[in-house]
Amino acid sequence: MSVHRIDAGVALAQLGAFSAVIDARSESEWAHDHLPGALNWPSLHDDERARVGTMYKQVSPFEARKLGAALVARNIAAHIEREVMDKPKNWQPLLYCWRGGQRSGALGLILGQIGFRVQVIEGGYKAFRRAMLADLPARVQRLHYRVVCGPTGSGKTRLLHALHAAGAQVLDLEALASHRASVLGLIPGHPQPSQKRFEMLVWDTLRTFDPARPVYVEAESKKVGNVTLPDALIDAMRASPCLRVDLSQDERVALLLEDYPFFVQDPDFFCRRLDTLVALRGRAVVDEWKALVHSGQTEAVVRDLLARHYDPGYAASTQRNFSQFDQAGAVALADRSPAALAAAAQDILAAPTPAAPH
Repeated sequence: MSVHRIDAGVALAQLGAFSAVIDARSESEWAHDHLPGALNWPSLHDDERARVGTMYKQVSPFEARKLGAALVARNIAAHIEREVMDKPKNWQPLLYCWRGGQRSGALGLILGQIGFRVQVIEGGYKAFRRAMLADLPARVQRLHYRVVCGPTGSGKTRLLHALHAAGAQVLDLEALASHRASVLGLIPGHPQPSQKRFEMLVWDTLRTFDPARPVYVEAESKKVGNVTLPDALIDAMRASPCLRVDLSQDERVALLLEDYPFFVQDPDFFCRRLDTLVALRGRAVVDEWKALVHSGQTEAVVRDLLARHYDPGYAASTQRNFSQFDQAGAVALADRSPAALAAAAQDILAAPTPAAPH
């Protein structure tokens, strides 16, 4: 048998060396968060865990363990038949479960007896997450950032995409968070990840970057929707050199209508989101906006949102939070077209990169 326990920190450092990373927890545990690239091979499915737990409480731990053993054996057999029959002898998986190692240990035992070299994370997901959180500040600090600033609708996210297409290193926090990072930034049909999942995604992205090259990131507040940026990352961003994107008001309005098509297509949804602004703008203003939406004047509402909600205080707020905003290099976009954004990305990459802060 070839099953070895491995420290979580070692697993973190060697994550790319394994043939596969396998999460033996249930579907809902995996969905809440999992190691980068982890496959889900539940030793117990969600409904089975509930059955075993109920029996444990209502009948006896002994009877529950018998049921659990039967279910685990059946599930492991199914995983092997489905996933393992074509694997060569040198296949080396990394396994983990929640913490105690029973679920991953049972799977590892069978795989090891087949003849595979199996590694099981000591302390499971919980220990790996602890190691990841300890490693994350160091990952942040070894990189240097250029922060893309600009008022709402100025094309910051589109510019990030253009920079990525041009070969730049880009940390797209809004994509990782599945949110547009404003009170109206909820994306229909795209639930946000859990806080734990978001932190894992940020760490996994940071570890792919080359410290010798800048990382472009959009200016964000501490929270993106319901998830919170790691302290080390927001601190580094706020101390970094900035770029300021400038776009005309008409182009900003048109861009927002393109980027938020669901507000145009679903007026009721737009009005429900506008209700979240009552505490900030008052019921009378919000009701005025909602009446305009229902009369088909969505563009007028977007224009007024910029004038009354988003733009006032933007520069002062950004200046307060990002220490180098005063020295930000201007990125003047002629329009919102892909050609204009691609040209701006090329100009940015061709310019000298400011020295990283110390």
